[in-house]
Amino acid sequence: MAFLLSRYFGARSIPVEDVRSALWTEGVDEQSYAAYPGAILEQYKIYVEMADRISARRALANAFFLSLNTATLTAGAALWRASVLPTWVLVLPLALLLVQTAAWFWLVRSYRQLNTAKYIVIGMLEEKLPASPYWRAEWKALGEGKDKALYWPLTHLEQWLPVTLAVLYVFGFVVAVVTG
Repeated sequence: MAFLLSRYFGARSIPVEDVRSALWTEGVDEQSYAAYPGAILEQYKIYVEMADRISARRALANAFFLSLNTATLTAGAALWRASVLPTWVLVLPLALLLVQTAAWFWLVRSYRQLNTAKYIVIGMLEEKLPASPYWRAEWKALGEGKDKALYWPLTHLEQWLPVTLAVLYVFGFVVAVVTG
């Protein structure tokens, strides 16, 4: 059971050397890269744009799930306030809210994992460029993620928002059943 929990809720680091060995095309040696500086720069630009688009899709997903949760919560509250139905009927909106928050959690986690891999590849592409704004400079400026006063990844906060809401929904349901 602990293995399953760590597998789905835990974080693992990506072995950078394994990624590096898979990044460069076989048969193209170090001298050959000098002939392709424009190609590497173009691939870098495209890849950075793809990473940015994933972040934008993640923001849209957050807005979607927040709106969906709000609508479901509002409908459940309207049912409860109308007092036409027994309180136990609130199990249906609760179940729907819990499914939504679980889907939201794993979607944000998936976006986080995808962007983590993309930024590692971006850093490796920067190794072949004259500057390394992300891989070395920005990461160094952010304390390499070791100091939460300098950098706290947004996806960590985003990922725990649905969990927090799920706990609040269960608490609200218990209060509604006990007082209703």
